[in-house]
Amino acid sequence: MPCLNQMNKKENINWGIIGVGNVTEVKSGPAFYKVKHSNLVAVMRRNAEKAKDYAKRHKVPKWYSNASDLINDDEIDAVYIATPPNLHASYAIEAMKAGKPVYVEKPMAKNYAECKEMLKVSKETGMPLWVAYYRRTLPAFLKAKELVESGTIGKPLMVNIKLYKQAQERNQTKQEMHWHVFPEISGAGHFFDLASHQFDFLDFVFGKVTEAKGMAENLAGLYPAEDTVSGTWKHESGVIGNGSWCFVVDENSVEDYIQIIGEKGEICLPCFSHGKLKLKISSGIKEMKFENPQHISQNLVQQVVDELRGVGNCVSTGESAARTNWVLYEMVKGYYKK
Repeated sequence: MPCLNQMNKKENINWGIIGVGNVTEVKSGPAFYKVKHSNLVAVMRRNAEKAKDYAKRHKVPKWYSNASDLINDDEIDAVYIATPPNLHASYAIEAMKAGKPVYVEKPMAKNYAECKEMLKVSKETGMPLWVAYYRRTLPAFLKAKELVESGTIGKPLMVNIKLYKQAQERNQTKQEMHWHVFPEISGAGHFFDLASHQFDFLDFVFGKVTEAKGMAENLAGLYPAEDTVSGTWKHESGVIGNGSWCFVVDENSVEDYIQIIGEKGEICLPCFSHGKLKLKISSGIKEMKFENPQHISQNLVQQVVDELRGVGNCVSTGESAARTNWVLYEMVKGYYKK
């Protein structure tokens, strides 16, 4: 079994990816062979032809159709798990027990109980566990955090979130729909996939959520998961929040923003159309634009590699990500307990 201290002394970290689907094509996969001191040496997908094709297109030396074969490849130092959430826990636990640090896609797992088991195994094995909440490293979000911490908007008081999206599923059969709307795979619906980014960012800025309450319903009847959620919460810092999410609205009702209100002003930024921020204070309104890396998770992947090499720390941990899973479930649990 590899020793983490030995890995700290390595010049380069060799990665294997389990689950090379769409998210790994541009957003994440290339980061593992483009950031400093990182190599992508193997990929896995259950469909062997698709695994082989991905490896060929991205110039990856090895491919597998079995996850255990990749995990037990002695050349691989660490594993990135990019499968749907229902497989995160099992693959992460297997990898950590094999002595491989793990970087897993968000949300961390299908439910909070699985997150706790992953953290338990991480502690028992000594293998680090990180989660792909890359907004913690993007310039607009870092600027928002800086503005809060510098006192630019005074004492922060509350947060408002709105995320309203159209339903692609209106013109799809159940067979055509994405796994995001099937709770047995994703844990819930689009809310788990998208609101997880929002709550993780707020955890980053204001600390963990200590209270959370929500209501969730399926109002359009297009798929099994909830499609509309409303909730309130409180951070350990005292900041309170409220939010609403709906994934079946008309195109004229589409919304996407996080609003942070302080005693002396406010910050407003979208969560999913990256790179913009609006600051409102007594001296006026200032709009800012920021450039993101070509591969959106690149900055976070670099932090993971640096920590593995013993020269830095990653800001998105299993502990912080598990807290987000807890908040998400508190918001929708009434719908799933019916």
